[in-house]
Amino acid sequence: MFKKKLYNYIFPFLLGTLMFTSNFMNTELFNFGDNNFAVWFVLSVLCFAVGWYINKSIGWKTGGKIVFSLIIAATFVSILIITFFREYFSANELLTENIILYSLRNITLGAMALFGMAVAEVIMLERSLLVFQEKQRIYEETLLEAKKEAELTVKEAKIEAKRIINDAEITAKDITLKKNRIESELKDFIQAEKELIKKYEGV
Repeated sequence: MFKKKLYNYIFPFLLGTLMFTSNFMNTELFNFGDNNFAVWFVLSVLCFAVGWYINKSIGWKTGGKIVFSLIIAATFVSILIITFFREYFSANELLTENIILYSLRNITLGAMALFGMAVAEVIMLERSLLVFQEKQRIYEETLLEAKKEAELTVKEAKIEAKRIINDAEITAKDITLKKNRIESELKDFIQAEKELIKKYEGV
């Protein structure tokens, strides 16, 4: 785990190295000649790729803080180097111009890294959004099916309840009829007994 974390921080170090070493290239890189532009383009693509990987490995928040810190640190170091070794960095030009020029290099390369991070983050968010939309669609379909099943279950329960009620009513009617019949038979039996008793008493 520690090795993996250490490996992830190699790329910010690589970005800082690219920004720092760009100070030792010819300042005519900003003249956009054919060859100079090709070198500058390669540097920009490398920084873009490094920024992309930083976002993938470290994340947008932490990676963004690291890249921003690298831009500030590289710019500060560049200013110190240009100030103390101005003979090497185009002595014919003004110190202020050199500081601005080399600072812009570091800022531009850092901005390319941030751009790479932003593109990677947008693509990742779009993928997450697509996955979320697919999950939401499946959830809605499942919910709709569950709703239909619930409605069907409720209908079946209502039908079953009606059947049970009807059976209960029929059973109750049968019991009532039997009760009435038994009561009628008992009355007839009692009446017959009374008549029989009177007949015997009359004898």
